[in-house]
Amino acid sequence: MKTFEQPLSAEEETLYLSVMHGDDKAASHDARQILIERNLRLVAHVAKKYMGCGEDIEDLISIGTIGLIKAVNTFKPEKGSRLATYAAKCIDNELLMMFRARKKITREISLYEPIGTDKEGNEINLIDVCEQEQTDIIEDMDMAAKLQCLYTLINERLDERERCIIKLRYGVLDNALGGEELTQRDIGRMLGISRSYVSRIEKKALGKLKAGLEDAKLY
Repeated sequence: MKTFEQPLSAEEETLYLSVMHGDDKAASHDARQILIERNLRLVAHVAKKYMGCGEDIEDLISIGTIGLIKAVNTFKPEKGSRLATYAAKCIDNELLMMFRARKKITREISLYEPIGTDKEGNEINLIDVCEQEQTDIIEDMDMAAKLQCLYTLINERLDERERCIIKLRYGVLDNALGGEELTQRDIGRMLGISRSYVSRIEKKALGKLKAGLEDAKLY
């Protein structure tokens, strides 16, 4: 695997982002290229997670680079995070989308492959006898990434009351699901507030979580 340049320092990143969003088109283009090239090491790092999934590492890096380019084009410095943090999520998402698309095509082809004939000589396909869908490891990884992001958002974006209501409402216990799910009326009695007030708080909290998932490119 090729050697990539060292990543930018925080100060360098801020400078090139500023130039990229400036009015000088030539300088903006050059700054954008530097931001992409100096984050290719990150693409390789994320791509390594998927090396056991049957794809060549160079192909994984090529797809991941598309995610990096999207990240550079859409990153908003004013949100307070580093480009690398945002880009890692975009790269991961691009790779997961590629795997989902390929899995879908492969599954559709294999399900219609002939596997024999019946007593009347009619062709039998796998789809004719397959009753249960097999576990998809890529879909599992995608769901795990979304859940982990959701747990982080619950702790970071919600205030204490919102966090309490969401956890009670949806059975969230220590970064895992499976706790008892309470009704809005039950939560209202527990907290000494009305059911309608619980509903308003829940709706506002869900809005914050949805926005966070959209920022992370996972919604």
